[in-house]
Amino acid sequence: MARLNLWRWGVYGLAGLYFLVPLAASVVFTVDVPGQGITFDAYTQIFSADGFVSSLLLSLELALATIVVVLLLMVPAMVALRLGAPRLRPVVELVCSLPLVVPPIAFVAGIISVLKWGPEHLSRTPLFQTFVAIQNPEFPVVLVLAYVVMALPFVYRALDAGLRAVDVGTLVEAARSCGANWPQALVRAVLPNLRGALLNSSFLTLALVLGEFTVAQLLGFQPFAVWIVNVSGSQAQLSVAVSVLSLLVTWVLLLVLAGLGGRARTTTRG
Repeated sequence: MARLNLWRWGVYGLAGLYFLVPLAASVVFTVDVPGQGITFDAYTQIFSADGFVSSLLLSLELALATIVVVLLLMVPAMVALRLGAPRLRPVVELVCSLPLVVPPIAFVAGIISVLKWGPEHLSRTPLFQTFVAIQNPEFPVVLVLAYVVMALPFVYRALDAGLRAVDVGTLVEAARSCGANWPQALVRAVLPNLRGALLNSSFLTLALVLGEFTVAQLLGFQPFAVWIVNVSGSQAQLSVAVSVLSLLVTWVLLLVLAGLGGRARTTTRG
């Protein structure tokens, strides 16, 4: 038992060094200025940097829209799959896993081809305005659609794990026997028991959108990740400081998510 605990703490220590050493090096790089000593100017300049607020707000708006769309798409589909068509589960799992094996470069190349094909062949139809609207730089809907596809593997796994932990059929039958229709049974009986899975899906999608660079850069938009890379060319310390701050915020969100998930399990058991 003592040897097992020793190995466990050894693994924890190596994992901590793996994550903390690069983070500490990044913090030292942002605060240690040659010739000036220790200064926190890189962190105080973050909120006044040109494009920081607009790019961050754009990424948060894209993340919120992506979370709403992907959950509205996947939750009813996963519940219906578990209740009515369990044999189709391998097919749905394969389809949802495809974004993991398709390189982002190939994915965005296909999107660009479609965006070019639309105006050329639909210029005299009402759909032409649709292609223009989804590429609005103020809120590029095309990025939301791309992020929904990219988030499918993570959302599927999180929801599948949540659905395996509850008896969906019994919950739906109990709700239906009490007079609830199908939407009411889904909202009032199933979703409260999937709170942890929904939080996990939302957090994974948020992390994906905030950190995604390739698709947004090649499509010509500037959300938060693209802004960090662009500003690194002229203000390296500022970009690293923003990355450190965003990483810390992500960890805080992860801790909040873990707390909410634990509270949800405690409430369910009670």
